[in-house]
Parts: sequence; C-alpha cells; structure tokens
Amino acid sequence: MYLVLDLNSYFASVEQQLNPKLRGKPVAVVPSLADTTSCIAASYEAKAFGIKTGTMVREAKSLCPELILVVGDHKNYIEYHHKILTAIDLCVPIEEVMSIDEVACKLIGRETLEENSRKIALLLKSTISERVGAYLKSSIGIAPNKFLAKIASNMQKPDGLTFIRQEELPTKLYSLKLRDFPGIGAAMEDRLVRAGIYTSQQLCAADSTKLKKVWGGIMGEFFYKALRGENVSRRETERKSFSHSHVLPPELRSSEGAYAVAQRLLHKASVRLRKLNYWCRYLYVSVRYVDGSKWFNETKMIECQDDLSLIAALQSLWVPPHHKIPMKISLWMSDLVPDKQHTESFFEDKKSLTLSKTLDSIQQRFGKEAIYFAGTQKARRAAPLRISFTNIPDIDLEND
Repeated sequence: MYLVLDLNSYFASVEQQLNPKLRGKPVAVVPSLADTTSCIAASYEAKAFGIKTGTMVREAKSLCPELILVVGDHKNYIEYHHKILTAIDLCVPIEEVMSIDEVACKLIGRETLEENSRKIALLLKSTISERVGAYLKSSIGIAPNKFLAKIASNMQKPDGLTFIRQEELPTKLYSLKLRDFPGIGAAMEDRLVRAGIYTSQQLCAADSTKLKKVWGGIMGEFFYKALRGENVSRRETERKSFSHSHVLPPELRSSEGAYAVAQRLLHKASVRLRKLNYWCRYLYVSVRYVDGSKWFNETKMIECQDDLSLIAALQSLWVPPHHKIPMKISLWMSDLVPDKQHTESFFEDKKSLTLSKTLDSIQQRFGKEAIYFAGTQKARRAAPLRISFTNIPDIDLEND
C-alpha cells in the first residue's frame, strides 16, 4: 500500500507562510511583474476567482482586481521542500520524492491497516504544520499502489484525505475524466478517443492488448495493471533532454537582449550537462514575440558539453527577425548521451571543456558574477533559479 502527499498550492502557500500579510488573500506567484507573463501558482483564495497556473497576469487582474502579485523566490521553495521532507521522515520513511510538492511513502505491515494508515496521514499533516508552517496544507491519497495513491491525493483539495480501496476498484475511478489520470495529456487523450475510449469507465474496461496498442508499448500494460491495483512501477529511463526558458523583462525585449538571455540559458544548461555527465548532440532555440508569433531554429552537433562549442552552435542558428519585439526565449538540448556511452571525437575540443569546468568551479566558489562570458553581460541577472515541478534544482549548481 502507498501513501502520496501532495502539497496544496505549494509556491503560493510558502509565500503566505513567509509573509503574514498575504494570508487569507488572493495571491499569484509570477516570474516578473509584467502583465504579459503568466502565473506560476495561485493561492486558494485566488483560485476561487478562476485564476490558476498558466493564467496570464493581465487576465488574472481582470478576474480579481485585488490580486496580490509576488515575484517567486525559488530558493525559498527548495529550502521549504527540504524542511518538509525532514518532517515527513519523522513520521514514515520516504520512498520517492516525486516532485517539488509531492512525496510517496510505502506502507508496510500494520501500517497498511486503514485505521493505522489514517493515523499516519493525520500525523504527517500535523507534523508539517507544527515543524514547518501552518499554511502548508496537503492532500493525501492512500491506495494499493503509487499510481492510484497519486490519483487519490488529487480527489479532495485542499487539505484532503482520500482512500482508494482494492474492493472499490474500478468503480471509484468512474467519476474521473481521462485527463485526471497521470500520464494522460491532450495528445494521449486524443489517441484514446480515436480508439473508442471516451470515459474512465471505458478506460478501466479496456484489455491489456488494446491499451498497449493505444500507448504503443509497455505503458499500456502499466496502465492496465495499475488501474487494477497491482503494484507496478514505471521503468527508469535515462534523461533525453534539458530545457530552459525565460520570459524577458521589458528592458531586455530587444534582439540584443534576447540573444544575451539565450546565451545565459545556454550556460545554465551546459553546467547541468557537465554536472550530470551528459553530452549533447542537438540544440533547439525558439523566440516568442509580443504579437504572438514564433521563430525557431535547430542544429545538430558533434557530442559536446563545453560552453564554447555550444555558443558556436547558437551563433550559427541565431537568425531571428530583428523588427519584432521578443517576449520569451526557450532553449532545448536533446539527443543526450550519458558519459558512459560518449565516444571521443577527433574534433573534440578538450581545452574548451577544461575551460568550462574551471569556470564552473570559480562560479560555484565565488558566485556567478565572479566570472562569466561577455556575451551574457546584459542578461547576467536574468533567468534566475526556477523550479519545474518534476525537477528540484541543486542550489549550489544553479548558484543564483
């Protein structure tokens, strides 16, 4: 049996915990104080007005004129994340940190008895409240496997506690929409519909062969077993890509500013490559403009992980239109190769790699502004530490 704890409106809740003046008020966490950016998170008071993650700030203000905007400080979210993990570990061992705001714990022996698992869940809530902060509420799901426990944690928010019992399967899942199941997004929902699966009841009734055909492989079998309460797990896969993006502040909404930010994002991504021992063979960059249009370009490379090779690749593909006002830069490194599979090339620049690693060491010890590439001068304070919900950055690595 598994217990999954999902922190409610995590970023906004941390801000309310840190600042008593924000408590009980509609709050939206944003990357910058610009109407053209989007909300990263919203407090439950803001959600009551229809504001959610991804809502444009301009729209959010129209929905709630009294909305309070807070520029997110992601270091605080990481620090609170580790405090919460410590509190949870006092009550029950953590099996997996699923994201910045979600944790899975395996219940064994007498812990699996419903009365005892309920006590553990309530103890988790009270321990986080007492040791970390009363404004950090969570919803907890308890079910026969991790997949179903995650679903259960989303069924009652905020501050919920939901059981999915083996004898309740699959009936308890019938009220859900297809998109409520982890791993089913817009594209997968379309594939399910094309296969004649429109509802969760039809999904649960589908046999393993049909689901494997829809998913195009073993994920279909995973869903078949997981929906029936079997204790299955997803296969661990090697990382295939890194991505970074940044909404440009008004002062950098120019061709020169956009290119400086692109170089800044490139350096952040290359540091991750070296830290995690990956080599890159493909670079994609895109620019979204204020008028809604988009430019993108891409290039293949010899396996590399040094800044100079990557900057040269960026220079070769950077030919966006100069007459438009850029709003957002996105950069994607893919076709990654782990160090154990890297094949040295005759053209590999080992001196450049040594230089990059030396730069990493200096920045980690003395700060990111101790030394940096001149091309990032305009953007040296841009693209600060950011968290995707499935990736908790290393603060020392980011060094912002």
